[in-house]
Order: sequence, then structure tokens, then C-alpha cells
Amino acid sequence: MALPAEDTTLQSGKKPWEITPGERAIFSIIVMTGAFMAILDTTVVDVIVPKLTGPLATDMYGVQWIITSYMVAAAIALLITEYLIKRFGAKAVFLGGVALFTAASFFCGLSDSLEEIIIFRIIQGVGEALIMVTSHIMIFSYFPPEKQGLAMGIFGLGVSFAPALGPTIGGYLTEYYNWRMVFFVNVPVGLLLVLAGLIYLPKESMFQKLRFNFVSFILLSFATISLLVMLSRGQQLGWFNSIEIGVLFFCTLIGFALYALSEINAKDKLIDFSLFKNPVFANGMMIYFFILGFSMYQYFYLLPVYYEHIKMLPTLDAGIAVFAFAVFIGLFSPLAGMLADKIGAKKTVAIAAFFYVTTSILFLPTLNYYTPLHQAMALTIPFGIGMGLFFAPVTVMVLQSAPAHKGELAIVLMDYFRFVGGSFGTALATNNMEYFKNLHFLRMEELQNVEYLSYFLQKMQESLGITMAQVKAIFGNYEAFMSYNYGFYNTFMHAGYWGILGSVFVLLLFVKNPFGIKRR
Repeated sequence: MALPAEDTTLQSGKKPWEITPGERAIFSIIVMTGAFMAILDTTVVDVIVPKLTGPLATDMYGVQWIITSYMVAAAIALLITEYLIKRFGAKAVFLGGVALFTAASFFCGLSDSLEEIIIFRIIQGVGEALIMVTSHIMIFSYFPPEKQGLAMGIFGLGVSFAPALGPTIGGYLTEYYNWRMVFFVNVPVGLLLVLAGLIYLPKESMFQKLRFNFVSFILLSFATISLLVMLSRGQQLGWFNSIEIGVLFFCTLIGFALYALSEINAKDKLIDFSLFKNPVFANGMMIYFFILGFSMYQYFYLLPVYYEHIKMLPTLDAGIAVFAFAVFIGLFSPLAGMLADKIGAKKTVAIAAFFYVTTSILFLPTLNYYTPLHQAMALTIPFGIGMGLFFAPVTVMVLQSAPAHKGELAIVLMDYFRFVGGSFGTALATNNMEYFKNLHFLRMEELQNVEYLSYFLQKMQESLGITMAQVKAIFGNYEAFMSYNYGFYNTFMHAGYWGILGSVFVLLLFVKNPFGIKRR
């Protein structure tokens, strides 16, 4: 049973998990608050982005870079985090990440131009990557092996709960204050975290002098940037109908190919892929990639859109509706961690995957314009339970399958897969929504009886006392709205299908040596 910091000793002479319960509670609160702040910021900012076109004198395509720049910076910073932790220690990297994130948040709030806010969002993204990896590994190391599931349940409480809570907080801040408060609210929290961390968090006593493979880092960064920008701008540019997307796709392929060649010939490798020789680790990463990234991230994107555009709720009310299932993520995450400690992580993952896939396919596709709001909120609760059950056991399973000295790398890979898988998931959701919306619009046009439609429009004109052009505009808007409404059914279903694909890797967990790998 591997522990990421198993070979680490604190300056007090203790192992990280040998601290007192009181110390464990204080350390966990500090670390979890940092992780919660970083993850929360991603969905809080999503809410305000459409409102920034005026203040920043740009259009919707311009403000999209506020999200894209953050995402790309975080993904790239992940690749260097393992080196920084081994070189300087988790505490120093965590506090450095919090300081960067806090300072960047302050300057984002002061920004008056798109260029300024993009620069500071890049710095924010770097801070988020440092916070997430170090907080993950620190809280895991503070708990003894028999309570690692509980540790990840507590961590999952913040990591899973924060994104769902973001729209509520973002809606409240923008409705009652202004968009700048979304960034300024991080400042006092970040300053308190740095102060508390300096005073209370324990220092490690051993650091390693490592050589860093800059060539592989640059090549993998180039490939990752190309991939994430392509996924972010694909829908806007019409995917492969655009020369830009074609160039980005080519750069992605070349970047990953050159990176592979660099790693084959390198003495000091950026990523040790021998981890994937362990079937539990390999399957766990694929479960994380497909169920969390390709499936859950689609629902994260779609549900706020459903409440705002189909149920036509204001931003704050839509956030409150999303909060209905977020509560259950928080409640069930620690429970799933304790269950993993009791019956084993693999069995808990199987239970979580079955519950998540079944409920998401049975309940979420039934949401439409005619669904009463209270019923829609109730139907999302099983989805929240499924999410709450998922995160802790998968994380425990992956980390326990990795060697002790590779725990940092395992967490880096999990977060990298989360970013890339989540980017694919969001791109799939937007692309599927557009496709099925147009498909339903065309089908409605085909099924219309021309004579009856002419009669209906004429009666509508007489009843409302408006011109025929206005009547056609109203009817056209109604058709567009209903095609959007029907499109959610197909898009929700497709998100669930990716969960089914991820469940194949859950089944492989119970097959002995599924890939026929000979292990020495």
C-alpha cells in the first residue's frame, strides 16, 4: 500500500501520518481551503465571462480567452510540479501557489483591458496547478494507510463540491456587487492561508536534487497548448472547416510525437510511464479520464445552461438550482472514502460507477422545458450522489497502486488527465448541443403541414394584431427554442454513454492481468 509521502520525514522527526489528531485537523483545514478556493474560482469565473464584453471592450470570442488562458497555464504548470515538490518540498510549493493565485486574483480584479486580465489569469492558472497537486498529496500523507479513503473523501468534498457551488457564488457576487468582486474575494482568504500555512504547516526535512528534462517539457507543453486551444476554439471556428483548427491539430500530433521521441532517448525522463504497467493504475487513470473528464464535465457544463436557457432562471437562481445536487456531492464524498477504507477502493469504485451511470442516463435526459423546477432539482440529486461516491475511491485506488516515491507523479498525471479529459468533455457538450439543436430544428421544419401552418400564422396575426413578419419572427424564435430544448435530451444521453465507456475499465479492474503484461 503506497503512500505518496511514505519516504518523507517532517523536521519534527515524525512521519507525516504520525501527527496528532489536532494537528491533522488544522493541517487539513488549511490545505483543503486552498484547494477549495482554487477549484471554486474556475466555475465562479465562468459565470461572469459573458458579462465582461462591455467592461473590457471586447466580444464573446475575446472573453473566451479568459478561460482558455487559465486552463492552458494550469495544464502546463502541472508538468513541472513534481520536480518542484521534490526539490523544494510540498509546503513551499503549496504556499508559493497560494501566493501566486492570490496576487493574480487581486490584479485580475483591477484589470481594465482584456490583455491585462489574460496575463493575470495565466499566473492564476499556474498558482492553481501548484495548489491542487500539493494539497492533494499533503492531505493524503497526513492520514495513516488505513484512513486514506477518508482523507480522499475529505479532499473530494472540496474538489467536487466547489465547482457545483461556483455558479451560486458567482451569481450572487455579480448580482449584488460587480464582476471584480469575483476576484477580490480570493485575496483575504489567500492572505490568511499563507499566514496560517507559514505558522502551522509542518516542514519536510529531506529534499532531492534532480535534473529536469526541459526539452521534453517544452515539447509536451507545445502539444498540450495546441490541443487545449483547439478544443476551446473548435466549435467557434467550425472545427476542421477552419484552417486554424487544422494547424492546431497538426501541431498537437507533431508535439506529442516529438515528445515521445525525446522521452525514448532521454536519460532523465519527464514522466515515468512505467506506472502504467500496473493494470490498476492504468485502468484507474482511464476511469478518471472518461467518467470524470468526458462524462461528468459535460453535465457540469450543461446543467447551468439548462437552468438559465431552458428554465430561463436568472444567474443567481440557476446557481441555487445547481446547488441542490452539489450538497449531495459534499455529503457522500467522505462517506465514499470511509467505504473505500472498509471494503476496498476497487469495490467502492464499481458501486460508484454503476450508480452514477445508471442514474445519469435514467434521470438527466428527462429534463426539459416542461419539467417543473422542483422536479428538475430532485432529478439531479442522484447525479450529485454518484459524483460524491466517485472521486475518493478512484483517487485512493490510483495512489495506492503507485510506488511510494512516485506518488507526486501519480497526482500530477491525475490532474493532467482531468484537465485534458474535461476539455474534451466540454468541447463534446458544446458540439453535440449545437448539432442536435440544428437536427431537431430541421426535423420540425420537415414535419410541418404547410397549409395548417399558414392558417395558424394568419390566426396568430389576427389575434395579436401585428404584422406577418413579426408573427414569423415569434414563431421562428419558438422553433429555435424548442429545438434547443429537445437537443438537451440527446446531449445528456451522449454524456452518459461516455460514462458507460469508462465503466468498461471498471470491469477490467476485476480481471487478472487484463493486458497480459509480464511483470518482473
